[in-house]
Amino acid sequence: MPREQLQVLNALDTAKTQLYHFTAIVIAGMGFFTDAYDLFAISLVTKLLGRIYYHREGALKPGTLPPGVNSSVTAVALVGTLAGQLFFGWLGDKMGRKKVYGMTLAVMVICSLASGLSFGRERRSVMAVLCFFRFWLGFGIGGDYPLSATIMSEYANKKTRGAFIAAVFAMQGFGILASGIVALVVSAAFDHAFSAPSYATNALLSTPVQADYVWRIILMFGAIPAGLTYYWRMKMPETARYTALVAKNAKQAASDMARVLQVDIEAEEQKVETITQDKRNSFGLFSKAFLRRHGLHLLGTTSTWFLLDIAFYSQNLFQKDVFTAIGWIPPAATMNAIGEVFRVARAQTLIALCSTVPGYWFTVAFIDIIGRFAIQLMGFFFMTVFMFALAIPYHHWTLHDNRIGFIIIYSLTFFFANFGPNATTFVVPAEIFPARLRSTCHGISAAAGKAGAIVGAYGFLYASQSSDPKKTDAGYPPGIGIKNSLIVLGVINFLGMLFTFLVPEPNGKSLEELSGENEQDDEVEQTTSNRTVPV
Repeated sequence: MPREQLQVLNALDTAKTQLYHFTAIVIAGMGFFTDAYDLFAISLVTKLLGRIYYHREGALKPGTLPPGVNSSVTAVALVGTLAGQLFFGWLGDKMGRKKVYGMTLAVMVICSLASGLSFGRERRSVMAVLCFFRFWLGFGIGGDYPLSATIMSEYANKKTRGAFIAAVFAMQGFGILASGIVALVVSAAFDHAFSAPSYATNALLSTPVQADYVWRIILMFGAIPAGLTYYWRMKMPETARYTALVAKNAKQAASDMARVLQVDIEAEEQKVETITQDKRNSFGLFSKAFLRRHGLHLLGTTSTWFLLDIAFYSQNLFQKDVFTAIGWIPPAATMNAIGEVFRVARAQTLIALCSTVPGYWFTVAFIDIIGRFAIQLMGFFFMTVFMFALAIPYHHWTLHDNRIGFIIIYSLTFFFANFGPNATTFVVPAEIFPARLRSTCHGISAAAGKAGAIVGAYGFLYASQSSDPKKTDAGYPPGIGIKNSLIVLGVINFLGMLFTFLVPEPNGKSLEELSGENEQDDEVEQTTSNRTVPV
C-alpha cells in the first residue's frame, strides 16, 4: 500500500499556481529559447557561408558548402548536444540540479559568442573553429534538456505539471521564431546599407565583404537571453525532491520549500530516512529491478523521441531546401548573398509564426486535459497523414499554382509535431522515473532524440538530392529526391505512433506514484506492471 507522502512533497503537489511557478518557467524557458535559437539559426546562414567561403570563379551557381562541411556545420552542435544530455543528465543526479544548471548556461553563453568570433578569413580555419565552438555550444545545450525538465517537474503541482513542463519547452518555439526575426532584421539592414547585384548580374559583387558580419551577428545574438537569466538560475533553490529523496536532507528540503511556498513545513527526518533506506528505492540504472519496473518505459521514451527527431530536425534544418525545390524561394543565382538570407529567414519565420509556435502552446493548453498519450498519438498520426499527402502527389505541389497548398500542408506537419510528440517526448521522461535517476533517464531519452536528429541532419542532406546526377548540388552524389525522402519521413512517423503504446500516461499522478518510490509491500510490483495505455 502507498506510504503517507512527505509533507514537503505533498505541499508541492497540491500547491495552487503561484508566482514562483511562472518564475521557474521563465528562468528554465529562457534556456530553451537560447537552445532553439542556437540550434536552428545555423540553417539560416549555411547558404551565406557557402557564398562567402566557397565561391568558384566562372561557376553558374553561387558557391555552396561541400557535403562534408555542410553536414558538419549543421549537425556538429547536435553531436555535442547528445554528449551533453548524457553527461549533464548523469551529473544532475549526482551533484544536484541547481549546481549543474549554472554550468550549462555558462557554456552556452561563452560558446554562442565564440561561434560568431571564428578566427581568420581562410575558409578552413573559419569552418574548423566554427565547428569546434558549435560542438561545445551543443554540449551546454544538451545539459539544459534533462535539467530544465527535471527541475520544472519537481517544482510543479500534480494538476498542472504537464502544462508547466510543456511551457518551458514551448519557449523553443519562440527561439526558432526569434532566430528568423533576427536574421530578417540583420539581413535587411545590411542589404539596405550595402546594396549588391544578383549573382547572375555580377557574381563577385553579389557577395559584399560586409556579408561576413551578417552570419556572425546572427549566431552571437543567442548569447544575450541566456546571459540575462544566469543570475536568476543561481538564485533558485535546489528542488525538494532531490534534497529529500537523493541528498537525504529533510531539514534543507523543508526550509527551502517553506520559503518558496510561504507555508510552514515539517522536516520529517525519520520518514525521509525510512523511504531512502528502503531497498526497493535503491536499485541502479543497470539493475534487473530497473529493467523490470522501468525498462519498457525507457524503451518507449527513447524510441519515440529518436523517431520524432529524425523527422522534426530534417524538416526544420532543411526547410530552405524544400522551399527552394518547390520554387517558394527563388533560384540562388537571381539573388545576392544577403538577400538570400532574408528570403530564407522570411520563409522560416512564417512557418514558425503560423504553425510551430501555436503548436507548442496548444500542447500547453490541453496536455493536462486530454493527457500526454492522446496528444502524442494524435501528433504522430497527423504527421504521418500530412507527410504522405505531400509525398504521393509531389509533382502536383511543385506546379506554380499549387505551392500555397504545399506550404499549408507542410506547416500542418510542424503544428502537429509541436501539438504532439515534440512536446510530449520532452515532458514524460521527467515524470515517470525515480528522483535519483530522473535526470539521467531524461538525458538518455533526449540523447536518443538527438541521435535521431543527427540521422535526420546527415541523412536528409544526402537523401533529398535529386536522383538525376545533373541536378544535384555541387559535390553531392545522387539521392532519392524530395518526394521519396518525404515518404521515408512518413513511415518514420508511423513507427513513432506504434512505439507510443509503450509510454505510460502520467496525467494527474504524483511523481512518487509514477516512479513507485512511495509504495510499500507488493504494490510496487503491481503498479509498475499496469497497462501503459489509458483505459
